[in-house]
Amino acid sequence: MARIKDSSVEAVRQGADFVAVVEERTPLRKVGGRYQGRCPFHEERTPSFSVNPVDKLYHCFGCHKGGDMIEFVRETQGLDFVGAVEWLGDRFRIPIEYEESSPAEDAKRKRRERLLALLEDAASFYERYLWDSPAGSYARDYLAGRGLREEICREFRLGLALAGTTLTRKAAEKGYSLEELRATGLSGARGDYFQRRLLFPLADARGRVLGFQARRLHDDDPMQAKYVNTQESELFTKGAVVYGLDKARAAISREDRACVVEGNTDAIALRQAGFEPVVACMGTALTEAQLRELKRLTRKLWLAFDGDAAGGAATLRGMELADRQGFEVKVVALPPGQDPADRPEAFEGHLATARPYDVYVTQVLAQREGDREANRRDVKAFLEGRPESLYRQAAWRWANDFFGTIRIRGAGTSSAATAPSPRLTGVTDRLERGALAGVIAYPALLPILVQITPEHFRDETNRALHGHLVAGTQPDGAALELLAALDALAPAEGIDEPTAKEFLLRLRQRQLEDELQQADLARMKELQERLAHIQEAIANLGEKPPAPG
Repeated sequence: MARIKDSSVEAVRQGADFVAVVEERTPLRKVGGRYQGRCPFHEERTPSFSVNPVDKLYHCFGCHKGGDMIEFVRETQGLDFVGAVEWLGDRFRIPIEYEESSPAEDAKRKRRERLLALLEDAASFYERYLWDSPAGSYARDYLAGRGLREEICREFRLGLALAGTTLTRKAAEKGYSLEELRATGLSGARGDYFQRRLLFPLADARGRVLGFQARRLHDDDPMQAKYVNTQESELFTKGAVVYGLDKARAAISREDRACVVEGNTDAIALRQAGFEPVVACMGTALTEAQLRELKRLTRKLWLAFDGDAAGGAATLRGMELADRQGFEVKVVALPPGQDPADRPEAFEGHLATARPYDVYVTQVLAQREGDREANRRDVKAFLEGRPESLYRQAAWRWANDFFGTIRIRGAGTSSAATAPSPRLTGVTDRLERGALAGVIAYPALLPILVQITPEHFRDETNRALHGHLVAGTQPDGAALELLAALDALAPAEGIDEPTAKEFLLRLRQRQLEDELQQADLARMKELQERLAHIQEAIANLGEKPPAPG
């Protein structure tokens, strides 16, 4: 993928309206020079979300999430950096330019754009035939029989494929070639690839159609499989698509959880019932690519499959993969033959009974048919390999009740589960934090910060942010999160310019005192003079409350 020019990234940063972006997620009100509202990343009653409209930074004092405008779009839209910049460019009609690339790369990018446009046109074509043609009545009756209303089906852009070569012919009239139709999987040897089937567009996290899943409607359909997907192509890989993610990502980010169901209609029915953080894996075990998409939004997964599928080896492998990637996995095993869509209004109740991964796998292994002693050994081996946690303890206690005593490493001890500290409270030295916050609020104080060497900052993230402030560069990662937190800290804690200057001077004083501890006689006098000068400057600030630190 071609790299976006730095000038385009800067144009997006300058030209996009950050307040408008945030207000698509949560209402804001102006307080002084900032905006405040309820955090879009967690549920709260009292507004603790702060937005800097000038520097385009955000920070929540409740959940401690923060960053710049591009990071906000990445978090809420589930996009990577390039996708977030392109999203903002589309939203505010800011042209995006890419670094010079070879003619082959330019041709590849233009071809991809053309194929995406073809798939978008095809989705619209299928939609019209489902809702506006007499031929769509059978499919419409089928959807109504499943309890799916027209408005939710339109939201997910369901469509209908006709028999013959209708799509191929219409696409040719719009200038698309047969090679492009075959490259997108829309055309085959006998005409249109999908015929007389209900179609579910399969989109990426940005809502761009990459392919389709087609459900059989007629018994005489020559394709025997109930569901048929677009063939693997340069755009479409089944194992990389999370169905419904473009619709669910805001809710997943807000609620910090994702529920994964098997089928597309399950996801649609649950959303119709008001349960929004739901996606589908389209009948297969979770893949690494699907988990990467979900990990951008949450680390908490609820897996809701019917009783037969939930115990299958492939499904268990997907659960194991999610666990290895750091997800907190819980499993909702519905009774055999029952889908989430059968009673979507009761689905939250099913989630309340979800079993943690450790407990669920222990029960599946223990209750398999066959040799009870072999099952016992498998349970012991599984629990031995699990990290100590409250969930492992619960699984071990269940196994003891089922088999009798099982001795495993660490069982019976309390879990030392300590939640990682949020970024702001994780800053161990309040003096460093206050000094950096002061420079962010009052850039005229930067020359004092320049006198403090990076090595003197004891916290690694503080040190990184110091480097960015001195160099005038844009931070990323943890340093960007800290920048947003400290940008919000100064007005929240009433750090005025004299207080900010005192933080900096006291930090400079600490540096000189540290250097004195290691100085030889030749440097000692010089350092003492500098220290006296700093102490005098602090005294001249006037009577103030003692600075933290």
